[in-house]
Amino acid sequence: MKIIEALKKMKDLSKKADDIKAKIAKYCADLDCETPIYPDQRGQVSEWLQSHGDIVKEILMLRYRVQKTNVNTQVTMRLGDKNVTKSIAEWIHRRKDLANMEQSCWKQLTDRNLQETYKTQPTPNSPENFIKRRLYFDPKERDVKIELFRSEPSTIDGILETVNSTTDLME
Repeated sequence: MKIIEALKKMKDLSKKADDIKAKIAKYCADLDCETPIYPDQRGQVSEWLQSHGDIVKEILMLRYRVQKTNVNTQVTMRLGDKNVTKSIAEWIHRRKDLANMEQSCWKQLTDRNLQETYKTQPTPNSPENFIKRRLYFDPKERDVKIELFRSEPSTIDGILETVNSTTDLME
């Protein structure tokens, strides 16, 4: 079974579990003046409870297998001018929020709208009459990094779509 098949199966199983829960809620009790819908209503409710429990166990098993596969499967992606190899799990975390965190940090590098200006009196620290703005970063590198981290999530999405459809689940 491929990762994508497991993800779809978990979604279907969750819907099935929700349907069973709705039936349990509807038929778990009635008034003694009503006619039961099922010949053995107690048995039917019990069967649904067992079925729901079995579905939950199957979802758990699939989740575990997907996580195990995600942790143990290495994927190489081209980011900028570098090939980067990480586990699927690591790429998922990069996609979820870590690439945006890095982009946000690089966006903090600005000139702070500081204006270069002339001053009237020289000081011991600055004997010149012109006050210059100093940047403690490379603006070109900043721009490259911001674009790299901005585009990383869509790159990850594209690669993981292929990986999820071609990678077998681990036992």
